[in-house]
Amino acid sequence: MSQPVPSPSDAAPQHGDPERPDAARRAELAGFRTKPVSFVRRSGRLTDRQKRLWDDRHDAYLIDVPRAIARTSVDPGFVLDPAAVFGRTAGLVVEIGSGMGDAVVEAAATDPERDYLAVEVYQPGLAHTIAAAERAGAAQGRQGLPNLRLVQANAAELLATTVGAGAVDELWVFFPDPWHKSRHHKRRLVTAEFGALAARVLRPGGTLRLATDWAEYAEQMIEVLDADEHLGNVHGPGGRAPRFERRVLTGFERKAHQAGREITDLTYVRR
Repeated sequence: MSQPVPSPSDAAPQHGDPERPDAARRAELAGFRTKPVSFVRRSGRLTDRQKRLWDDRHDAYLIDVPRAIARTSVDPGFVLDPAAVFGRTAGLVVEIGSGMGDAVVEAAATDPERDYLAVEVYQPGLAHTIAAAERAGAAQGRQGLPNLRLVQANAAELLATTVGAGAVDELWVFFPDPWHKSRHHKRRLVTAEFGALAARVLRPGGTLRLATDWAEYAEQMIEVLDADEHLGNVHGPGGRAPRFERRVLTGFERKAHQAGREITDLTYVRR
């Protein structure tokens, strides 16, 4: 089904305009996110331990982006400055839909020469990622991972305006929601429009890595990404990649194997 107009609880707080006419507000909301997004709003509660950790450490990781209307939106006038955020100039890897943070935390912990940005909409996932980063840092004798940052935002908006053109070394999309019912395909993240956004943020020679356990979705990914003139399939038209060795084997992937679903990895390079 089409994306509903954001509800009041999803709308970002409006400051300094408490008497804004209802009609104007409705018109503003009606023109926002006219296309379906790849996620649905889910309520998620933090455990008491997660709440304490969130209060103590989220400022060290979470980038406080200015919002447009919805809580997961980004003001299109805001452009991320990685050097300012990380306090240095280094290669940048962005993971879209980082979930519980398994892949991005492991990567940041074992690859300190590059910076990592995890994009996720669900707070419990972000909280879990922070906890994992704190454990990884403690194992190395320090507090946290200084080369990891998180942002809670809709990925399409982030790639369209927030991340600078050519700013990303690698872009990761591992196991996006397949939206397997035909009527829900419009919600899939990886489309021709996504390919254009990926090409925009990747530097020349930068890499787009994807993985899915849904065969039909893999075919769609190949179709739309192979057709993008700015992206080249590393393994030739229609080619599959070997499993990305730095992609952590998660419980989700194990369940996919147990269910008999084959994992497809894809690798594209920015021409």
